[in-house]
Amino acid sequence: MRTHQIEVRVRYAETDQMGVVYHGNYAQYFEMGRVEWLRNLGISYKWMEENGIMLPVVSLTMNYKKPAKYDDLLVVKTILKNQSSVRIEFDYELYSETGELLTIANSILVFVDMKTGRPTMPPEYILERILKIDNKSE
Repeated sequence: MRTHQIEVRVRYAETDQMGVVYHGNYAQYFEMGRVEWLRNLGISYKWMEENGIMLPVVSLTMNYKKPAKYDDLLVVKTILKNQSSVRIEFDYELYSETGELLTIANSILVFVDMKTGRPTMPPEYILERILKIDNKSE
């Protein structure tokens, strides 16, 4: 499955004085989406770290279309865009509960060997899972 969705309720602490989600908090929503996208494939960050692999973000871009506000129920759509050698790239779409597009984003992450601190190929287990979704029709 190239695409996965989760719902997130905006908490008061995530907003500014105007009740609008502070721009820095959007990165957390997209991280939640990415973590659950991986978990849905049977891959957890915890498992990766226990097996010596980190997955740091090396690029994150966002385009804010409309604000999210306190107590809104948001839909975070995470889409696998590309996976090549040591990188994995995701697109994100953030919607209001009425289906209105609020924000789009893109992130690039790199698989890193925790012992060496250097980029590395993803473990075979992860590659197999990603290949399976590439071979399925959606």
